[in-house]
Amino acid sequence: MLMRTDPFRELDRLTQQLFPSTSGTWSRPSAMPMDAYREGDVYVIALDLPGVDRDAIDIDVERNMLTVRAERRPAARGDDVQMELSERPFGVFSRQVVLADTLDTEHISADYDAGVLTLRVPIAERAKPRKISIGAGADHKEISG
Repeated sequence: MLMRTDPFRELDRLTQQLFPSTSGTWSRPSAMPMDAYREGDVYVIALDLPGVDRDAIDIDVERNMLTVRAERRPAARGDDVQMELSERPFGVFSRQVVLADTLDTEHISADYDAGVLTLRVPIAERAKPRKISIGAGADHKEISG
């Protein structure tokens, strides 16, 4: 029901591991780790965004394209602070997911807790399995000629 849209995601992830000081920009955002699974009649998408303020997260759906963008800003420091080590990435993060036509994009819900953004996308009623009742056939009359 979900499709990956970024064929270079693994390459970006490897680059980020090799060069952790690389931060995402609005024109070239970093990827964010994601899990996606089905839970009953709902698809759940969980995205890791540690240290990102709730107000710095933007979620959009256009047709069947779900886009999540977030920005993690560096912590404000005084003039007398000298950075010894900086491994925590900051900058812009983005993820796009193509949602199947069988999902109800009008009723997506989002929760953010402990640095994890959880999106719940229900399966559309028209896509759920349903029973088809069989009607009684019309009386057949034979026509003799």
